This record gives sequence, C-alpha cells and structure tokens, in this order.
Amino acid sequence: MIPVLQITISDTRPFDLACTLDCGQLFRWRRQEGAWVGVVGDAVIAVRQEGSTLCVAGAEERCIEHYFQLDLDLPAILASIDRDPLIHAAIVRHRGLRLVRQDPWECLISYICAQNASIPFIRCMIENMARCYGVPLSSPWGTYYAFPPPEVLASLEVDDLRRCSLGYRSGYVLDAARRVCEDPGWAGRIDALSFEQGRRELMAFRGVGRKVADCILLFAFQKFDSFPVDVWMRRVIREHYLPCEGPDRGMSCREYDAIAGFAREYFGEYAGYAQEYLFADIRAGQKR
Repeated sequence: MIPVLQITISDTRPFDLACTLDCGQLFRWRRQEGAWVGVVGDAVIAVRQEGSTLCVAGAEERCIEHYFQLDLDLPAILASIDRDPLIHAAIVRHRGLRLVRQDPWECLISYICAQNASIPFIRCMIENMARCYGVPLSSPWGTYYAFPPPEVLASLEVDDLRRCSLGYRSGYVLDAARRVCEDPGWAGRIDALSFEQGRRELMAFRGVGRKVADCILLFAFQKFDSFPVDVWMRRVIREHYLPCEGPDRGMSCREYDAIAGFAREYFGEYAGYAQEYLFADIRAGQKR
C-alpha cells in the first residue's frame, strides 16, 4: 500500500488498529497486502499501523479521525472503567482498542443479522448483500461493494434475501428496510434520545431484542453506557462480579436487565468500553 496520509498516534492518544478492527464490533474489514482494507460509506479505505503512525489510503484525515473516534480522550475513558484486576488486565492487553462510529443503517442491519451467528457467518451474510445489491467500488485492492441503501433492500422480496444466506433473518431485514424508508428521520430521532428511550425505539423493529438494540446504541449512536450481554459476557459477569448459584440455563430478559444494569452502575458512563475490552480479552484467550 502506498500511503497518501500519515496520522501520528501517541501515548496521550493511543490507538491499536488491529485490535479495534478484529474485536468483533465490525464485519467488513479484512487484512490484505499488509493492511486492513474496508468499506466506509462509498469509499474503500486501506489502513496500516506502523508503530505510532497510521498510514492511510482512500480517506481524508477528518474521516479517519471521526470513524475511529480519535477525538475521544481514551486514557480518561479507560481510567474511569479501570475498577478491578480483571478489567485492568484487559485494558493493559488491549490498550488502544477504540469503538468505531458506525453508520446507523448498516449497523442496524448488521446486528439484525448477527443474532445466533458466528462472526465469519455474519461477515458472509453482509458481504452477500453488498455483492448482490450494493454499488461496486473499484480500488487498488480490487472491487468492493457499498452496503445497499434501505430503498434497495425494501424493493426486494424475502426470497431474494434468503439467497444471501440470511435465513429467518430475511424477513426482519426486509421489514427494517421498509420501516426506515417510511421513516427517514429514524436515526436522528434515536440519536437525540436517552439510552432507555433509544432502546425502546429500536426494539420496535422486528427482530431487534435487548442485545441487538444495545449493540446498535453502542456502535452507531455512541450511547457509551450501553452494555450488550451475550453468552460470553454473561459468563464473565456471573463468574467475577455477580456470583450466581444454580444451573446455567438460558438467559431470561430479567437476568439480561440485571447484568446490564449492574454493569452500567459499576463501570459508569463508559460501561460499553468495559464490555468491549472484556469481550476482546475473551476472544484473545480463545485464540491463544
């Protein structure tokens, strides 16, 4: 990759590109030719980190700053959630991981697809939709595809989406696309709401439950007090923070709310950052 832009990272503005892009919050970036290449909006962007320098092609500095939230005071955020040895170890191992500002529409559909699916399968579903219904984008790294806008997906039928391997999620995606087309101001309205109000709005979409809504609020709307709880996060909280006796049955809505509520109170306004650091540590442990 021949960089056209260099951005300096420092101890006061830490950033770990690989950890950020490989921690499970995003699904459209992949390693290629020594860089990470992904699609942001209608642009194909390649980014490589060399120590304290980000080498970027395909985007302006303000785009990178905004997308990777380099404008946030990450050291202060991490200091606020550094409450115990478990989260401290995760912070030390993954320092520089940042939450990314995702497009609300793409994030909504991505996390509707993400339920009951592995990360490779989520990537497959999203890539299938982009290849079939998105605009092709030429780049030095090959042809990529923009994520299809709501009006394109809204014009399809359920069987069209099933051919993208969405399975039962096809109806949810189609309904979401048609709802967004009928309510183009949905994202701005949710952005202005509190966490609880925004969650209620998102859960009005078919196929959006507590966890999906919490992911969308965290990744697309920067509601940093959102704490999505999946099976792994539930296990961590039960083992280290809220000891629970008895069989490990499926998680009820009541238990979900208890875990998420505890985390928001314990970690504070940046509980979502604690969630992502703990989750990254779980994934890294599985790979070791």
